[in-house]
Amino acid sequence: QVQLVESGGGSVLPGGSLRLACAASGSIFSVNDMGWYRQAPGKEREFVAEIARRGFISYADFVKGRFTPSRDNAKNTVYLQMDSLGPEDTAVYYCTAAIKELGGPFKNYWGQGTQVIVST
Repeated sequence: QVQLVESGGGSVLPGGSLRLACAASGSIFSVNDMGWYRQAPGKEREFVAEIARRGFISYADFVKGRFTPSRDNAKNTVYLQMDSLGPEDTAVYYCTAAIKELGGPFKNYWGQGTQVIVST
């Protein structure tokens, strides 16, 4: 059983920073792309950023220069450093990972989400 557990969400003032973490655990054989999505109230879930196993990064246009994903392959953990946060970044942030269990195919897994609130 594979699980993704996020941490690091919370409330922050505009202009502030937060660092999210997401750790994958369970019967993991290999992990490929790891990334982040978010869902604001009343909106659809949207792509934020993704990092490949070897470090190639892709971003949504609205986070370039402000958010930076990173990962620790030894810990099967992905991070999202978020700087210059604004109220428009308020959302539930979800991590996702392509994970292969021993003897099985790669599957996409999702975390349970962590709330980020940017407000005065």
